[in-house]
Amino acid sequence: MTSRNWGALALFVLAPLAVGFVSGTSTADGVRTWYQEIARPSFTPPDRVFGPVWTALYITMGVAAFLVWRTGPAQSGVRLAIAWFAAQLIANGAWSLIFFGMRNPGLAFVEIVVLLGMIIVTTRLFWLRSRVAGALMLPYVAWVSFATILNFSIWRLNA
Repeated sequence: MTSRNWGALALFVLAPLAVGFVSGTSTADGVRTWYQEIARPSFTPPDRVFGPVWTALYITMGVAAFLVWRTGPAQSGVRLAIAWFAAQLIANGAWSLIFFGMRNPGLAFVEIVVLLGMIIVTTRLFWLRSRVAGALMLPYVAWVSFATILNFSIWRLNA
């Protein structure tokens, strides 16, 4: 890999990590207070699981985006795939602000359903450019699918 590729890889990995950091720090109070007080379903993972899982997902989605970009920005569909990636990343950060910041599981559920759809579209676009990139997105699809069920359950338990 060239130094340009290493720099691009770093940017593609740092972008999702930055979104996670910003959304995490801006919603930390809600996580420490409100989230601890609401009813949660029995299948809710321990709080200590979320940080490592999200860190791993942010890294793998960044690598996936890099692999798509590396196929050549001028190639058909690459810019569209990267645009979808950026859009779903913004939606990812917005979910935390809605759920923890606004403390609104109902609205967060609507947002996460949209986010999941965006992730699926992004994964499909990535798959068409690089099967490895598409495969790297599958754990993200799985985790957000689980998070959607968890979000719905929390909303219903606290309605």
